[in-house]
Amino acid sequence: MSIIEIAQKTRQAARKLAVLSADAKNQAIEAIAKALEASAPDILAANAADRQAAEADGIAKPLYDRLKLDEVKLKSAIAGVRDVAKLPDPIGAVQIHRELDAGLILKRVTCPLGVLGIIFEARPEALIQIVSLAIKSGNGVILKGGKEAVRSCEILTKVIHQALAETAVNPAAVQLLTTREETIELLKMDEYVDLIIPRGSNSFVRFVQENTRIPVLGHADGICHLYADKAADIQKAVEISVDAKTQYPAACNAIETLLVHRDIAHNFLPAVAQALQQKKVELRGDEPTRTILDIAEANEEDWSTEYSDLILSIKIVDSVEEAVNHINTYGSRHTDAIVTEDSEAAETFLNGVDAAGVYHNCSTRFSDGFRYGFGAEVGISTQQMPPRGPVGLEGLITYKYRVVGDGHIAASYVGQDAKGFTHREL
Repeated sequence: MSIIEIAQKTRQAARKLAVLSADAKNQAIEAIAKALEASAPDILAANAADRQAAEADGIAKPLYDRLKLDEVKLKSAIAGVRDVAKLPDPIGAVQIHRELDAGLILKRVTCPLGVLGIIFEARPEALIQIVSLAIKSGNGVILKGGKEAVRSCEILTKVIHQALAETAVNPAAVQLLTTREETIELLKMDEYVDLIIPRGSNSFVRFVQENTRIPVLGHADGICHLYADKAADIQKAVEISVDAKTQYPAACNAIETLLVHRDIAHNFLPAVAQALQQKKVELRGDEPTRTILDIAEANEEDWSTEYSDLILSIKIVDSVEEAVNHINTYGSRHTDAIVTEDSEAAETFLNGVDAAGVYHNCSTRFSDGFRYGFGAEVGISTQQMPPRGPVGLEGLITYKYRVVGDGHIAASYVGQDAKGFTHREL
């Protein structure tokens, strides 16, 4: 099939999916979860083959880490699928119910967007998360995984299609593309695709943003910060720093820069450096930091670099205000955190930092749809307009205004004898 035929089929299937009941959608989601469990050996084998091929091609370590789908990741993804089924149906919710005049009633009701185009590098588990969210929100979805994950994506799509064939959801609502040429064509499908969500590297996301007229939801950078304030609990700050950098360094919510207040630098830096270096983290620091630690020099480029690896830049600052200014200058509006026992300093930070996620005394690694209770996420948005941060079901719906009258005409509300509106909430 051509890309246009694929898009047309997805659109047709999405229109039928949009009007299914919550029970029908949940049954389809549970069928997917069971099918994934039953096919786990085949899925893991396909991913192992992808990883072997990627290693032979010299894949970068951060991308390899994102490509890896082991038993733990697969179980977590399946749990996320079932969590999505447990969430309230986002479709058909009445957001506004208002009498405009006697017998003239306005409702604003949620509805699906239509067809989603999801383009992602590696991360085959993203396919699982996205399909479950798309079905729950009544949207069709066209998926394009990276070439390094083609075997994983193909087996996952096959399993999902087999599961959906036994439900009320037409398998055509979920489509998979496999070539770069198809990606380029997908970006031109503004007649059939309502939203593009890219997940991948900075350059990849920017390429998508610059080559489509379709609205794009996503983030190009994950430059996250942790600021250890002068009133920080040293041990707490060390543990949070290590987790935020090393728990999954390839993730977009891992920190890339550690900011440290000058008043605690001599006590905190040796302790955090030892803990990080035990985890094989390469440290780079500004000149004041390097008078305390024997580490490589951090330059201007480091402050705006997303390493996605075990590398961390460190900078000493004189105040919470300086930390906020640094973050707002170099950050990507993703997730930034402060460690402090001073509630006033915490409020200054939380109010001043312009980011989708601002945290106090906890790791930036909590910036995640599953951890937020969204069941899963289609991606993380760093744009100012909502949805912002981890995007779950609420980012995949829109609404329509329904107005019901009884022969009402606009002319009755114009002129000297015009009727008045009641605008009464119902």
